[in-house]
Amino acid sequence: MKTAVPCYYHLDVDVSPERVGQVRRILAAHLQYWDLEAHVETVCRGTEMLLTAIDEHATDKHTSIEMWWNGQHLITAVGGADRSLRPDPDLRACLERIAAMSDGWGCCATDTGSTVIWFSQRARSGERVPLVPTTPAPDLREVLQVPRELPVAALAATADGASGVLEAAR
Repeated sequence: MKTAVPCYYHLDVDVSPERVGQVRRILAAHLQYWDLEAHVETVCRGTEMLLTAIDEHATDKHTSIEMWWNGQHLITAVGGADRSLRPDPDLRACLERIAAMSDGWGCCATDTGSTVIWFSQRARSGERVPLVPTTPAPDLREVLQVPRELPVAALAATADGASGVLEAAR
């Protein structure tokens, strides 16, 4: 059984309504590159909800987005630099939707006082069908019978009427 190569992606962004769509496309491209197309919609939807909440409620719009995949779990974390952004009643609906669509989620503070909201999903890479080697095309040496090299004298002896031409060529 093959083990999956762990993948990590980090993106720093200043949140604005037009940047939310750009971030969605960037995250979708990385998930497709990691062969996790089945999780594009849920990861992008959860990230969009968090970015929209940060855009509406936070004073500092600088945000970091990180994704980890270890072969079994896909973890997405959105960290806002704003210390005032806490899971309050305004963010309750957003966090309830994230909890409903993910296997696990959480909120924690960093040493600098910023807030990180993360969610995870069980995720396996798409099943890849092994490539079956095709039979090689026949080589010219296999198709055409190469005449054995005979000395010019032997060729001259076998030719009926061309013996004079062969001797002249010698």
